[in-house]
Amino acid sequence: LAEWTKDEVWDYVRENDVPYHPLYDQGYTSIGCAPCTRAIRSGEADRAGRWWWETNAPKECGIHCAIETGGFEHELHAILGEDADG
Repeated sequence: LAEWTKDEVWDYVRENDVPYHPLYDQGYTSIGCAPCTRAIRSGEADRAGRWWWETNAPKECGIHCAIETGGFEHELHAILGEDADG
């Protein structure tokens, strides 16, 4: 699943009648806890509704962090506002 595209996931959900959270039908594209999640606006990235109050911070839990781009270390430095090379 980690390597499936969003379209592949939704195709599977529809073709196999997999239950999903009703918030997806209300414009939520990434669902977490209530205070950390909001529906996205037109034109926003799928993850824009998560941790929406944070700016210039990564919006990933870590599963999508590729080793080639620094993985978790890159995310940690971005959150802390540090230069990873410095």
